[in-house]
Amino acid sequence: MAALQTELYNKADTSIRPLSYEEFLGNIVRFDEFHKETAVLEFPNPDFDIPVYVNEFWTSRQRAAHSLHEVSYRACFKPQLPRFFIERLTRPGDAVYDPFLGRGTTAIEAALLGRTPIGTDVNPLSEILVAPRLSPPPLDAVSQRLRDLPLEAACKTRNDLLTFYHPNTLMQITNLRDYLLAEQDAGSLDAVDRWIRMVATNRLTGHSPGFFSVYTLPPNQAVTVERQRGINRNRKQTPPERDVRLSIMKKSRSLLSQLNEDDAERMRETSQEALLITGSSNNTPGIASDSVSLVITSPPFLDVVDYQTDNWLRCWFNGIDAQSVQVWQFRKPHEWQTAMTSVFIELRRVLKPGGYVAFEVGEVRGGKILLESLVVPAAAEAGLEPLMVLVNDQVFTKTSNCWGVDNLKKGTNTNRIVLLRKS
Repeated sequence: MAALQTELYNKADTSIRPLSYEEFLGNIVRFDEFHKETAVLEFPNPDFDIPVYVNEFWTSRQRAAHSLHEVSYRACFKPQLPRFFIERLTRPGDAVYDPFLGRGTTAIEAALLGRTPIGTDVNPLSEILVAPRLSPPPLDAVSQRLRDLPLEAACKTRNDLLTFYHPNTLMQITNLRDYLLAEQDAGSLDAVDRWIRMVATNRLTGHSPGFFSVYTLPPNQAVTVERQRGINRNRKQTPPERDVRLSIMKKSRSLLSQLNEDDAERMRETSQEALLITGSSNNTPGIASDSVSLVITSPPFLDVVDYQTDNWLRCWFNGIDAQSVQVWQFRKPHEWQTAMTSVFIELRRVLKPGGYVAFEVGEVRGGKILLESLVVPAAAEAGLEPLMVLVNDQVFTKTSNCWGVDNLKKGTNTNRIVLLRKS
């Protein structure tokens, strides 16, 4: 039966083709799914004669995407963004690549749509958060594994973490951590262990009872111990006892709530060819030249996000030295642009002729720097052809104010995507 389903799925793939660039351009110009007309502006750099299209190209609704995406990570875009480009510019089976993988939004969306996901990230947390969701284990196997683990055994814990956790909760977290690290060292981590590790990593801190911790900042970052002490004092709170097993199972059910049999079969197929790399996006010898049909990504922005500080607790749980993770963080625009040029050179190598890059950027420093003005020259220097900029604006401000209105300065519900092509 499984073989028949696979045969039918692969047979259906042959009838789907990507849009030509002319068809894609027409789709953008005439786009009116949300009853708004596409506005056309000029690119701010006169050296590049490319159009800027403004519309609401995908929904701003927070929960409109597949449940598998609901893993928190700092500075991630909505799944509707990669879906928009994947559906129009690729066919099932094509390789879709994210060189700044993060929580894996592009990879998960690609797999759900029957494309082959490829991702690179210098932070090993990315693979920990992404790989298990590409081929989820059965819920009953997760439940049984959790029941088998002696999470209540006496163990040595970190006293400073009592700022976040009730003693009994910290005991469970520590026992789970010790088990997972021991299995990893022995080379014995299986799909169920990896799923549990992924969910537990996502549940470490947050602001609702579904997380292991007392109330803290949103779950895509972890404050310092001293900062948490201040939060506890201000809120007059102490860490409540949480059941780690129940929290993991509740989140697992939520993540898998929309995964139907067709989705699961499709992801099993795509995950066999998936490639996740821990390393730098400007040096990816593991990805074959001329193999990728579409790149969709959002790079680290200028001096905006401190990934190392945000992820210190997640790194501790997974036995990762946070200081050894060389995440790019640039403060000077020319340094950022130089780094992006090196990435574009590598992207041009791995792209098929005619392949595309959808490069999501933002404005920083109060709107004084629009990163697309740095991206376009960098891409052109690397040999990629700049085609257009798409501004997805849910608020849809007056087009005459597109370069500097309050909505865009604050980045509220707004994405800017530079579309590039390998000639």
